[in-house]
Amino acid sequence: MPLLLQILIFSIISGVLSMIGGVMLLGRAEWVRKFSVHFVSFAAGTLLAAAFLDLLPEAIETGEGTDPRNIFWLTLLGIIIFFLIERLILRIHAHNPEDNSEHGHATPSLLLAGDAAHNFVDGVIIASAFIANPALGVTTAVAVAAHELPQEISDFSIMLHHGWAKNRVFWWNFGVSLTNVLGAVLAFVLRESILPVLPYVLAATAGIFIYIASSDLLPELSAKRHMDKSSHVIVLLALGIFSVWILGRLTH
Repeated sequence: MPLLLQILIFSIISGVLSMIGGVMLLGRAEWVRKFSVHFVSFAAGTLLAAAFLDLLPEAIETGEGTDPRNIFWLTLLGIIIFFLIERLILRIHAHNPEDNSEHGHATPSLLLAGDAAHNFVDGVIIASAFIANPALGVTTAVAVAAHELPQEISDFSIMLHHGWAKNRVFWWNFGVSLTNVLGAVLAFVLRESILPVLPYVLAATAGIFIYIASSDLLPELSAKRHMDKSSHVIVLLALGIFSVWILGRLTH
């Protein structure tokens, strides 16, 4: 199968899978809220495993002859850069609980704009992983979808809170989720420019995954309200790690 077609298929699959939690929220809001900790646990395990078991080893392997310390420097840089991006651009989820009108608050529109940029970057990440190794691309696409699950639930909740109709919430999020395809295609077209720096792109991606898991997801699992579900957290975290490990073994 041509590489571009693989990239397109898994970018679309990743985008669609990321919406599962949000779509379920439209029909079974109470059920999704009850089990949200499970989504977060699985996503955290998936991201950490993808970073340490797939992305970093592949970055070192493809960067043969490169000082491994440079790889880890880029991983650190990925953590810092994503911290800054999240603070400056992507974390715009704050909303006014007293204003439920559809037109009375800009949060849903800003949220969609931020998600579009985020998904575009996800597409670049997926394509870069496929360019390095198609097997790595598959596990990266799964990891991207997993970490987007809890975020999509949050996005759907905020839009519904601001009075958006269910159909409108679904179709806008569906369109935005596919902006990762644009990022993937652009990365593929510019692959000749990406190849020389591919080890560093993979290392920075690992840093981004580590940051999301350690700063956003794991603290959520440590919240007091989830302490009575510690066994669930541990099992789902381990399942996320195991799924990436076994998927990597099968695809390789």
